[in-house]
Amino acid sequence: MAQRVFPKISITEKAERSVRGGHPWVYSEEILCVDGSYENGDLVDVYTKKNRFLGTGYINDNSKIRIRIISRNANDRFDDDFYRRRIRYAIEYRKTVMGNDFDEGCCRIIFGESDSFPGLTVDRFNDVLVVQVLSLGIERIKHRLFPLFIEVFAEFGIKLRAIYERNDVAIRNKEGMEQCKGYYMHEGLSEIPDGKLIITENGIKYEINIITGQKTGFFLDQKYNRLAAARIAKGRNVLDCFTHTGAFALNAAKAGANHVTAVDISDDAVKLAKANAELNGLSERMSFVCADVFDLLTDMEARKKCEFDYIILDPPAFTKSRDTVRSAINGYKAINAKAMKLLPRGGYLATCSCSHFMTDDLFRRMLHDAAIDAGVQLRQIEGRQQSPDHPILWNVPETDYLKFYIFQIV
Repeated sequence: MAQRVFPKISITEKAERSVRGGHPWVYSEEILCVDGSYENGDLVDVYTKKNRFLGTGYINDNSKIRIRIISRNANDRFDDDFYRRRIRYAIEYRKTVMGNDFDEGCCRIIFGESDSFPGLTVDRFNDVLVVQVLSLGIERIKHRLFPLFIEVFAEFGIKLRAIYERNDVAIRNKEGMEQCKGYYMHEGLSEIPDGKLIITENGIKYEINIITGQKTGFFLDQKYNRLAAARIAKGRNVLDCFTHTGAFALNAAKAGANHVTAVDISDDAVKLAKANAELNGLSERMSFVCADVFDLLTDMEARKKCEFDYIILDPPAFTKSRDTVRSAINGYKAINAKAMKLLPRGGYLATCSCSHFMTDDLFRRMLHDAAIDAGVQLRQIEGRQQSPDHPILWNVPETDYLKFYIFQIV
């Protein structure tokens, strides 16, 4: 092993087992001793109690996750070539797993720990990258990384037009960083003043806004789940709940649904979904409602009137911590039970959860209980997860977050 130049951090046996098992995080309470000085965001070496090298990662005393390991190879040199290889590998992976869909121009390029870039998200929308930096280590090297993205994309024949940072998220405060957003300026890059882009996913066009839209402007993780939901939509009357940009609704309408009603509590979301329907020439078979989904389903249940034989539930995360899982389960159960009661026998339900803390086991158990409350049985058609440009590392359960099921009500 080459002579080490980084401060040395020894960790507990419990943390050692986790790191050896492949997890990249070391928590504050798992650190035993520190040999050497560092600044937050620096690289440090992680060792066992018995002085065996485990890996190198970024340290941040402000964070509950004290160290985020980026390499387990003692011979790695953390120069531009190191990060260039990581970026190239991430793009090559997407080209492989997305196949021809990669050429549509929209996919997640970097999914944090899954791509060994802890705390970094990079979404590609044609020739624009939208970036979110959630760890201090990446924050300190981002101006090294962004030119490398420009360079490596050029190797693949893609000339980037803009890179926009969406660092307006509260988790940055917990890392000791300020919230901010704006364009990264570099030779050859430009700004898009209004932030509006036209993108294509599954052959459907969307107008998105990378400045004001949720997250990075569009949710890419449901790409293939939207296709799966659309496969059974032909000839049906569909209710798409929490429609946001209208993605599930538009896929259903394009697939030949008799009529699709898209619902969202946000008036801006409804307007956006309606505009996307017009953009794709699907307005005649679609209608849009601004309403609270819980209230809407409750009212339909009270009136015992439901004109839909297919309901799609794509709610926002009901929980973002373990402390609120119980209340989240109750929320998911209530909305799913209402949908199950409203649907006729032989009707269809697509339902999902995007919270890591709502595990698949908890989600399935909740659906089972909701079906009992609704007095129905569920015939499973498909069980799915996030699209493969959001890869799941089996030794990092936090990367496994999206649950998606399609059922027939019997």
